[in-house]
Amino acid sequence: MQLDILAFGAHPDDVELSCSGTLMSHIAMGKTVGIVDLTNGELGTRGNAELRLNEATAAAEILGVAVRENLHMADGFFTNDKAHQLEIVKILRKYRPQVVFANALTDRHPDHAKGARLVADACFLAGLLKIETELDGEKQVAYRPGAVYHYVQFRPADADFIVDISGYMDKKMESIMAYSSQFYKLGSDEPETVISSKHFLKNVEERASDFGRQIGVRFGEAFTCESKLGITNVFQFLHVT
Repeated sequence: MQLDILAFGAHPDDVELSCSGTLMSHIAMGKTVGIVDLTNGELGTRGNAELRLNEATAAAEILGVAVRENLHMADGFFTNDKAHQLEIVKILRKYRPQVVFANALTDRHPDHAKGARLVADACFLAGLLKIETELDGEKQVAYRPGAVYHYVQFRPADADFIVDISGYMDKKMESIMAYSSQFYKLGSDEPETVISSKHFLKNVEERASDFGRQIGVRFGEAFTCESKLGITNVFQFLHVT
């Protein structure tokens, strides 16, 4: 299966919180989309690895993605080294996405920046002919995605572009709430965390509203990229002047 967009997240729920509206809007355009979680999020204060995998499966169904995989890297301790890069390279060569979404390059959780750099580096390496990989006993063909975009997460960042997700905000919040172990739930006796507070989910909506305001729509999701964006049609981007 070749995917149009492949979204990577260091933890289950990273993608839902940061770019799920964008994924759904492109699925509605007929694009094929997948998600790959690097870890099970097993170090999270609330829930456990098995529960979070089940929650990720439920969220994927809500979003309507074609595939979702988990690479089972060590939460908190994976590194940007050859072994981990090759795991990503195999995934990229398997699905051959045109566009890759990855974690924020700087953020509150160290796994986010590590995951961002790991995925971006692997996207380059995946295109090198002399790096040989096999999947299920078959030699893979070198492949490099056309673009790597980093979604904005906990920390503010100057966006290079913002996607209109106005028609998908309710579903975005539904996909987030599939992770019932992680977010606010009345009567829960689990320890409270930054993201489980009652106000956090409101903050998610407020941020999406602010991103939307910047481009003249109701809700938006923001992205950064390390390379310059090239266009051939100056009318393909609409913005507030």
